[in-house]
Amino acid sequence: MNPAQEKAEDLARRIAVCRVCAAHLPHGVRPVTSFSPSAKLLIIGQAPGSKVHLSGTPWDDKSGDRLREWTGLDRETMYDSARVALVPMGFCYPGKASGGDKPPRRECAPLWHDEVLAILPEDRLTLLVGSYAQSYYLPATRTLSMTERVRRFRDFLPEVLPLPHPAWRSTLWMRQNPWFETEVLPVLRTRIAAILA
Repeated sequence: MNPAQEKAEDLARRIAVCRVCAAHLPHGVRPVTSFSPSAKLLIIGQAPGSKVHLSGTPWDDKSGDRLREWTGLDRETMYDSARVALVPMGFCYPGKASGGDKPPRRECAPLWHDEVLAILPEDRLTLLVGSYAQSYYLPATRTLSMTERVRRFRDFLPEVLPLPHPAWRSTLWMRQNPWFETEVLPVLRTRIAAILA
């Protein structure tokens, strides 16, 4: 095993035993992430939902199905950590709130993300899925709505591409914003195919 892979596996082990937020997680601690030093596509989402918390597999739910549809990734490619890194803003399921899940715990990203990103290739494409990832990684755009960020997606290329969260609510959002399907998705799929080629 090469040193970069050893470093990645050591980091994954340390994340797996993290208990920093344990007192705030009503369903227990189960960090869910996947990465390797060769992954040239990075998908930063929100936090695992209840189904992902049970399975331990990132994006193993209907949101994941929609994200795969948007990106053109099949399950095999999406879960190939040598090609795709799956890193949420919060690694554990935060529990329910009124109208959906609670926000990702704020401790995770400052604690772990820099270490994960340092392992990944510099010439990667990063998908910022949802407003939490976008606010954190595009701080200059905090005054913009998620829709405005996604509409201006070309401003962030070639390194970053913001996307809405593919929850069930995105069906209505896509109907209200037809440009997403005609303008953003073709570029998204082309960029992913190129970066993974």
